[in-house]
Amino acid sequence: MATTPKTAETTGAPAAPADPKSPRVKWDDSNMRSSYANVVNATSSREEVTLFFGTNQTWNANDDEFIVQLTERIILNPFAAKRLILLLGAVLKEYESRYGVLDIETQKQQKK
Repeated sequence: MATTPKTAETTGAPAAPADPKSPRVKWDDSNMRSSYANVVNATSSREEVTLFFGTNQTWNANDDEFIVQLTERIILNPFAAKRLILLLGAVLKEYESRYGVLDIETQKQQKK
């Protein structure tokens, strides 16, 4: 029995640009998996940008040290990383227009 890959039309994934000159993108999420992360770090070399995602496993915020369980490593070329920065900036701008400004400096001060 053959199955049809899921596409943007069936999953609500981002749609392709409306520009008729651009090729249409079909998002196949048949092998996609979801993960949760509340910690992210990054490093880079000339050829790649590496993103590390994980979860903070420390329950006591007063500890001198905390444990982050790394679960995902995503390696991008610099061009894809630059596109990701632009995409995340646009997503966060839209989020803040809906729900209010995210003040990460306040979170740092509250932990002290």
